[in-house]
Amino acid sequence: MRTFLFLIALMAVVCCKEASKTEETTSSQIENIAPQNDNPLIMEGEKHFKDIQQVTFGGDNAEAYWSFDDKQLVFQSNNTAWDVECDQMFLMNNGDSFRESVPKMVSTGKGRTTCAYFLPDNEHIIYASTHLAMDDCPDTPLKENGKYVWPIYDSYDIFVADLDGNITAQLTNEKGYDAEPTVSPQGDKIVFTSDRSGDLELYTMDIDGSNVKQITYELGYDGGAFFSPDGSQLIFRSSRPKTEEEIKEYKDLLKVGLVQPTEMELYICNADGSDLRQLTQLGNANWSPFFLPDGKRVLFSSNFEAERGFPFNLYMINTDGTGLERITHGETFDAFPVFSNNGKYLAFSSNRNNGGGRDTNLFIAEWKD
Repeated sequence: MRTFLFLIALMAVVCCKEASKTEETTSSQIENIAPQNDNPLIMEGEKHFKDIQQVTFGGDNAEAYWSFDDKQLVFQSNNTAWDVECDQMFLMNNGDSFRESVPKMVSTGKGRTTCAYFLPDNEHIIYASTHLAMDDCPDTPLKENGKYVWPIYDSYDIFVADLDGNITAQLTNEKGYDAEPTVSPQGDKIVFTSDRSGDLELYTMDIDGSNVKQITYELGYDGGAFFSPDGSQLIFRSSRPKTEEEIKEYKDLLKVGLVQPTEMELYICNADGSDLRQLTQLGNANWSPFFLPDGKRVLFSSNFEAERGFPFNLYMINTDGTGLERITHGETFDAFPVFSNNGKYLAFSSNRNNGGGRDTNLFIAEWKD
Protein backbone atom coordinates (compact mmCIF):
# COMPACT_ATOMS: atom_id res chain seq x y z
CA MET A 1 0.00 0.00 0.00
CA ARG A 2 1.10 3.59 -0.40
CA THR A 3 0.37 4.21 3.24
CA PHE A 4 2.24 5.34 6.28
CA LEU A 5 2.43 1.73 7.50
CA PHE A 6 5.54 1.54 5.32
CA LEU A 7 7.29 4.07 7.53
CA ILE A 8 6.16 2.31 10.71
CA ALA A 9 7.63 -0.98 9.53
CA LEU A 10 10.92 0.58 8.54
CA MET A 11 11.14 2.50 11.80
CA ALA A 12 10.72 -0.81 13.58
CA VAL A 13 13.70 -2.19 11.66
CA VAL A 14 15.91 0.65 12.76
CA CYS A 15 14.66 0.67 16.34
CA CYS A 16 15.45 -3.03 16.74
CA LYS A 17 18.86 -2.81 15.09
CA GLU A 18 20.02 0.53 16.35
CA ALA A 19 17.88 1.81 19.20
CA SER A 20 20.92 3.18 21.00
CA LYS A 21 21.56 5.74 18.25
CA THR A 22 18.51 7.95 18.91
CA GLU A 23 20.45 10.65 20.74
CA GLU A 24 23.27 10.53 18.20
CA THR A 25 20.81 10.93 15.30
CA THR A 26 19.07 13.88 16.94
CA SER A 27 22.36 15.63 17.61
CA SER A 28 23.54 15.04 14.05
CA GLN A 29 20.26 16.33 12.65
CA ILE A 30 20.57 19.55 14.64
CA GLU A 31 24.14 20.04 13.44
CA ASN A 32 22.97 19.69 9.83
CA ILE A 33 20.70 22.72 10.07
CA ALA A 34 22.43 25.45 8.13
CA PRO A 35 22.65 28.62 10.20
CA GLN A 36 23.10 30.70 7.05
CA ASN A 37 19.49 29.88 6.02
CA ASP A 38 16.85 32.32 7.13
CA ASN A 39 14.62 29.29 7.75
CA PRO A 40 16.10 26.82 10.27
CA LEU A 41 13.92 24.00 8.86
CA ILE A 42 16.05 24.02 5.69
CA MET A 43 19.12 21.86 6.14
CA GLU A 44 22.52 22.42 4.67
CA GLY A 45 22.63 21.38 1.01
CA GLU A 46 18.87 21.66 0.43
CA LYS A 47 19.34 24.15 -2.39
CA HIS A 48 15.96 23.45 -4.04
CA PHE A 49 14.04 24.80 -1.02
CA LYS A 50 13.54 28.55 -1.15
CA ASP A 51 11.36 28.50 1.95
CA ILE A 52 9.61 25.88 4.09
CA GLN A 53 6.65 25.77 6.49
CA GLN A 54 5.78 23.10 9.03
CA VAL A 55 2.09 22.21 8.91
CA THR A 56 1.51 19.55 11.60
CA PHE A 57 3.07 19.14 15.04
CA GLY A 58 2.45 15.64 16.34
CA GLY A 59 1.52 12.09 15.39
CA ASP A 60 2.17 10.47 12.03
CA ASN A 61 1.10 12.68 9.13
CA ALA A 62 1.66 11.76 5.51
CA GLU A 63 0.52 11.68 1.91
CA ALA A 64 -0.67 15.25 1.50
CA TYR A 65 -2.22 15.71 -1.96
CA TRP A 66 -3.26 18.97 -3.57
CA SER A 67 -6.64 19.87 -4.97
CA PHE A 68 -6.63 20.58 -8.71
CA ASP A 69 -6.82 24.34 -7.99
CA ASP A 70 -4.02 24.10 -5.34
CA LYS A 71 -6.23 25.75 -2.72
CA GLN A 72 -6.53 22.72 -0.42
CA LEU A 73 -4.76 19.50 0.53
CA VAL A 74 -6.06 16.20 1.86
CA PHE A 75 -3.82 14.07 4.08
CA GLN A 76 -3.89 11.16 6.49
CA SER A 77 -3.00 11.23 10.18
CA ASN A 78 -3.17 9.09 13.29
CA ASN A 79 -2.67 12.02 15.67
CA THR A 80 -4.39 10.88 18.88
CA ALA A 81 -4.84 14.53 19.90
CA TRP A 82 -7.33 14.71 17.01
CA ASP A 83 -9.39 11.87 18.50
CA VAL A 84 -8.34 9.12 16.09
CA GLU A 85 -6.69 5.77 16.80
CA CYS A 86 -5.42 4.99 13.31
CA ASP A 87 -5.12 6.78 9.96
CA GLN A 88 -8.08 8.96 8.99
CA MET A 89 -8.37 11.66 6.33
CA PHE A 90 -8.15 15.37 7.08
CA LEU A 91 -8.56 18.53 5.01
CA MET A 92 -6.52 21.72 5.11
CA ASN A 93 -6.41 24.95 3.19
CA ASN A 94 -3.13 25.87 1.54
CA GLY A 95 -1.36 27.98 4.15
CA ASP A 96 -2.93 26.36 7.23
CA SER A 97 -0.81 25.25 10.17
CA PHE A 98 -2.11 22.98 12.93
CA ARG A 99 0.05 23.67 15.98
CA GLU A 100 -2.98 24.39 18.16
CA SER A 101 -6.04 23.76 15.97
CA VAL A 102 -7.52 20.52 14.61
CA PRO A 103 -8.15 20.08 10.87
CA LYS A 104 -11.47 18.93 9.50
CA MET A 105 -11.88 15.15 9.21
CA VAL A 106 -13.28 14.08 5.85
CA SER A 107 -13.38 10.30 6.35
CA THR A 108 -15.93 8.35 8.37
CA GLY A 109 -13.74 7.88 11.45
CA LYS A 110 -14.33 4.13 11.18
CA GLY A 111 -11.82 1.44 10.26
CA ARG A 112 -8.52 2.48 8.68
CA THR A 113 -8.17 4.73 5.66
CA THR A 114 -5.37 5.36 3.21
CA CYS A 115 -4.43 7.22 0.05
CA ALA A 116 -6.88 10.08 -0.41
CA TYR A 117 -6.76 12.12 -3.63
CA PHE A 118 -8.79 15.02 -4.97
CA LEU A 119 -11.14 14.66 -7.91
CA PRO A 120 -11.10 17.34 -10.64
CA ASP A 121 -14.15 19.22 -9.30
CA ASN A 122 -12.15 20.13 -6.13
CA GLU A 123 -15.27 19.20 -4.14
CA HIS A 124 -14.78 15.45 -3.80
CA ILE A 125 -12.00 13.07 -2.82
CA ILE A 126 -11.34 9.38 -3.32
CA TYR A 127 -9.72 7.18 -0.70
CA ALA A 128 -9.49 3.57 0.42
CA SER A 129 -11.13 2.45 3.64
CA THR A 130 -11.94 -0.66 5.66
CA HIS A 131 -15.03 0.91 7.26
CA LEU A 132 -17.54 -1.41 5.60
CA ALA A 133 -15.92 -4.39 7.31
CA MET A 134 -15.18 -2.90 10.72
CA ASP A 135 -15.67 0.13 12.93
CA ASP A 136 -12.41 -0.34 14.82
CA CYS A 137 -8.85 -0.11 13.55
CA PRO A 138 -7.57 -3.40 12.08
CA ASP A 139 -4.49 -5.05 13.54
CA THR A 140 -1.15 -3.89 12.16
CA PRO A 141 1.38 -6.75 12.13
CA LEU A 142 4.94 -5.52 11.57
CA LYS A 143 6.90 -8.77 11.71
CA GLU A 144 6.47 -12.27 10.27
CA ASN A 145 9.05 -15.04 10.70
CA GLY A 146 11.64 -12.48 11.70
CA LYS A 147 10.99 -10.30 8.62
CA TYR A 148 9.41 -6.86 8.63
CA VAL A 149 6.10 -6.68 6.80
CA TRP A 150 3.01 -4.59 6.34
CA PRO A 151 -0.58 -5.79 5.92
CA ILE A 152 -2.60 -5.80 2.70
CA TYR A 153 -6.11 -5.55 4.12
CA ASP A 154 -8.64 -7.42 1.98
CA SER A 155 -11.32 -5.13 3.44
CA TYR A 156 -10.00 -2.06 1.62
CA ASP A 157 -12.28 -0.62 -1.06
CA ILE A 158 -12.16 2.73 -2.84
CA PHE A 159 -14.81 5.36 -2.09
CA VAL A 160 -15.76 8.87 -3.18
CA ALA A 161 -16.61 11.42 -0.48
CA ASP A 162 -17.53 15.08 -0.44
CA LEU A 163 -15.59 17.58 1.66
CA ASP A 164 -18.04 17.16 4.53
CA GLY A 165 -17.07 13.50 4.80
CA ASN A 166 -20.22 12.05 3.24
CA ILE A 167 -19.63 8.92 1.13
CA THR A 168 -21.18 9.60 -2.28
CA ALA A 169 -20.01 6.53 -4.24
CA GLN A 170 -18.18 3.22 -3.95
CA LEU A 171 -15.85 2.66 -6.90
CA THR A 172 -14.63 -0.89 -6.17
CA ASN A 173 -16.55 -3.91 -4.95
CA GLU A 174 -14.25 -6.84 -5.75
CA LYS A 175 -13.15 -9.35 -3.15
CA GLY A 176 -9.73 -8.46 -1.75
CA TYR A 177 -7.44 -5.44 -1.62
CA ASP A 178 -8.34 -2.34 -3.64
CA ALA A 179 -6.43 0.76 -2.59
CA GLU A 180 -3.79 3.36 -3.49
CA PRO A 181 -5.92 5.34 -5.96
CA THR A 182 -4.53 8.46 -7.64
CA VAL A 183 -6.09 10.63 -10.33
CA SER A 184 -4.65 11.70 -13.66
CA PRO A 185 -3.95 15.46 -13.91
CA GLN A 186 -6.14 15.27 -17.02
CA GLY A 187 -9.05 14.33 -14.73
CA ASP A 188 -10.18 11.30 -16.73
CA LYS A 189 -8.49 8.25 -15.17
CA ILE A 190 -7.72 6.66 -11.82
CA VAL A 191 -4.85 4.23 -11.22
CA PHE A 192 -4.97 1.86 -8.24
CA THR A 193 -3.51 -1.37 -6.86
CA SER A 194 -5.54 -4.55 -6.49
CA ASP A 195 -4.94 -8.24 -5.75
CA ARG A 196 -8.07 -9.37 -7.62
CA SER A 197 -5.88 -11.37 -10.03
CA GLY A 198 -4.12 -13.18 -7.19
CA ASP A 199 -1.16 -10.81 -7.29
CA LEU A 200 -0.72 -7.11 -6.47
CA GLU A 201 -1.03 -5.38 -9.83
CA LEU A 202 -1.86 -1.94 -11.19
CA TYR A 203 -5.26 -1.20 -12.71
CA THR A 204 -6.81 1.86 -14.28
CA MET A 205 -10.46 2.90 -14.39
CA ASP A 206 -12.45 5.85 -15.59
CA ILE A 207 -13.18 8.60 -13.10
CA ASP A 208 -16.60 7.07 -12.33
CA GLY A 209 -15.17 3.60 -11.63
CA SER A 210 -16.07 2.09 -15.01
CA ASN A 211 -13.82 0.57 -17.69
CA VAL A 212 -11.43 -1.22 -15.30
CA LYS A 213 -8.25 -2.49 -17.00
CA GLN A 214 -5.28 -4.41 -15.61
CA ILE A 215 -2.02 -2.84 -16.80
CA THR A 216 0.80 -4.76 -15.01
CA TYR A 217 1.22 -8.52 -15.02
CA GLU A 218 4.62 -9.51 -13.59
CA LEU A 219 4.79 -11.30 -10.24
CA GLY A 220 5.44 -8.92 -7.35
CA TYR A 221 3.94 -5.95 -5.60
CA ASP A 222 3.22 -3.01 -7.94
CA GLY A 223 1.91 0.04 -6.12
CA GLY A 224 2.07 3.71 -5.23
CA ALA A 225 1.50 4.79 -8.84
CA PHE A 226 1.20 8.38 -10.06
CA PHE A 227 0.45 9.85 -13.47
CA SER A 228 2.79 12.19 -15.31
CA PRO A 229 1.55 15.80 -15.67
CA ASP A 230 0.16 15.10 -19.15
CA GLY A 231 -1.41 11.80 -18.04
CA SER A 232 0.56 9.76 -20.57
CA GLN A 233 2.85 7.84 -18.18
CA LEU A 234 2.89 6.21 -14.76
CA ILE A 235 5.66 6.01 -12.19
CA PHE A 236 5.39 3.38 -9.44
CA ARG A 237 7.32 1.24 -6.99
CA SER A 238 7.67 -2.51 -7.19
CA SER A 239 9.20 -5.35 -5.20
CA ARG A 240 9.57 -8.08 -7.81
CA PRO A 241 10.97 -11.40 -6.55
CA LYS A 242 13.40 -13.16 -8.87
CA THR A 243 14.89 -16.23 -7.19
CA GLU A 244 12.95 -19.37 -6.27
CA GLU A 245 13.33 -18.55 -2.59
CA GLU A 246 12.17 -14.93 -3.07
CA ILE A 247 9.16 -16.02 -5.11
CA LYS A 248 8.09 -18.58 -2.50
CA GLU A 249 8.49 -16.08 0.32
CA TYR A 250 6.50 -13.43 -1.56
CA LYS A 251 3.66 -15.84 -2.38
CA ASP A 252 3.53 -17.26 1.16
CA LEU A 253 3.27 -13.80 2.68
CA LEU A 254 0.66 -12.65 0.19
CA LYS A 255 -1.51 -15.65 1.05
CA VAL A 256 -1.83 -14.26 4.58
CA GLY A 257 -2.22 -10.66 3.44
CA LEU A 258 1.34 -9.43 3.97
CA VAL A 259 4.18 -7.97 1.90
CA GLN A 260 7.75 -6.94 2.68
CA PRO A 261 8.53 -3.25 2.08
CA THR A 262 12.32 -3.23 2.36
CA GLU A 263 13.46 -4.00 -1.22
CA MET A 264 11.81 -1.93 -3.96
CA GLU A 265 12.77 -0.17 -7.19
CA LEU A 266 10.97 2.35 -9.37
CA TYR A 267 9.35 1.47 -12.70
CA ILE A 268 7.87 3.67 -15.42
CA CYS A 269 5.38 2.84 -18.17
CA ASN A 270 2.77 4.35 -20.43
CA ALA A 271 -0.65 4.88 -18.88
CA ASP A 272 -1.92 1.70 -20.57
CA GLY A 273 0.99 -0.37 -19.18
CA SER A 274 2.99 -0.48 -22.41
CA ASP A 275 6.71 0.35 -22.68
CA LEU A 276 7.37 -0.80 -19.10
CA ARG A 277 10.93 -0.30 -17.90
CA GLN A 278 12.85 -0.22 -14.64
CA LEU A 279 13.95 3.29 -13.72
CA THR A 280 16.18 2.70 -10.66
CA GLN A 281 18.60 -0.05 -9.72
CA LEU A 282 19.82 1.38 -6.45
CA GLY A 283 19.03 -1.34 -3.91
CA ASN A 284 17.19 -1.08 -0.59
CA ALA A 285 13.83 0.74 -0.67
CA ASN A 286 13.08 3.25 -3.42
CA TRP A 287 9.49 4.44 -3.24
CA SER A 288 6.95 7.33 -3.07
CA PRO A 289 7.84 8.65 -6.55
CA PHE A 290 6.20 11.75 -8.03
CA PHE A 291 6.76 13.50 -11.34
CA LEU A 292 8.12 17.02 -11.44
CA PRO A 293 5.94 19.50 -13.36
CA ASP A 294 8.15 19.20 -16.48
CA GLY A 295 7.32 15.48 -16.74
CA LYS A 296 11.00 14.74 -17.38
CA ARG A 297 12.13 14.20 -13.80
CA VAL A 298 10.92 12.25 -10.77
CA LEU A 299 11.28 12.88 -7.03
CA PHE A 300 11.33 9.85 -4.75
CA SER A 301 12.37 8.67 -1.29
CA SER A 302 15.19 6.19 -0.78
CA ASN A 303 17.54 4.71 1.79
CA PHE A 304 19.94 3.27 -0.80
CA GLU A 305 22.85 5.14 0.80
CA ALA A 306 21.98 3.87 4.29
CA GLU A 307 23.68 0.91 5.91
CA ARG A 308 21.03 0.10 8.54
CA GLY A 309 17.69 1.20 7.13
CA PHE A 310 17.87 4.93 7.82
CA PRO A 311 18.10 7.72 6.81
CA PHE A 312 15.54 8.13 4.04
CA ASN A 313 16.07 11.19 1.88
CA LEU A 314 14.46 12.68 -1.21
CA TYR A 315 16.24 12.21 -4.53
CA MET A 316 15.60 13.42 -8.06
CA ILE A 317 16.25 11.47 -11.26
CA ASN A 318 15.58 12.01 -14.96
CA THR A 319 13.02 9.69 -16.54
CA ASP A 320 15.82 8.18 -18.66
CA GLY A 321 17.62 7.10 -15.46
CA THR A 322 20.35 9.76 -15.57
CA GLY A 323 21.06 12.76 -13.37
CA LEU A 324 20.50 11.27 -9.90
CA GLU A 325 20.60 14.10 -7.34
CA ARG A 326 20.05 14.13 -3.59
CA ILE A 327 17.48 16.77 -2.59
CA THR A 328 17.18 16.54 1.21
CA HIS A 329 19.95 16.04 3.72
CA GLY A 330 18.35 14.78 6.90
CA GLU A 331 19.53 12.03 9.21
CA THR A 332 16.14 10.40 9.73
CA PHE A 333 13.21 10.40 7.29
CA ASP A 334 11.95 12.47 4.34
CA ALA A 335 9.33 10.99 2.00
CA PHE A 336 5.99 11.41 0.18
CA PRO A 337 7.02 14.35 -2.05
CA VAL A 338 4.07 15.85 -3.96
CA PHE A 339 4.18 18.94 -6.18
CA SER A 340 1.38 21.45 -6.36
CA ASN A 341 -0.23 21.58 -9.79
CA ASN A 342 1.32 24.99 -10.48
CA GLY A 343 4.75 23.54 -9.68
CA LYS A 344 5.62 26.18 -7.09
CA TYR A 345 5.32 24.13 -3.92
CA LEU A 346 6.34 20.71 -2.64
CA ALA A 347 4.48 18.96 0.17
CA PHE A 348 6.39 16.18 1.95
CA SER A 349 6.62 14.32 5.26
CA SER A 350 9.64 14.48 7.52
CA ASN A 351 11.00 13.65 10.97
CA ARG A 352 12.85 16.98 11.08
CA ASN A 353 12.11 19.32 13.96
CA ASN A 354 10.34 16.66 16.03
CA GLY A 355 12.50 17.00 19.14
CA GLY A 356 14.18 13.65 18.59
CA GLY A 357 10.93 11.68 18.85
CA ARG A 358 9.10 9.60 16.26
CA ASP A 359 6.53 12.13 15.08
CA THR A 360 6.41 12.58 11.33
CA ASN A 361 4.98 15.89 10.23
CA LEU A 362 3.92 17.59 7.03
CA PHE A 363 6.00 20.36 5.50
CA ILE A 364 5.42 22.57 2.49
CA ALA A 365 8.48 23.95 0.72
CA GLU A 366 8.68 26.63 -1.91
CA TRP A 367 10.57 24.94 -4.76
CA LYS A 368 13.32 26.37 -6.91
CA ASP A 369 15.24 24.65 -9.71
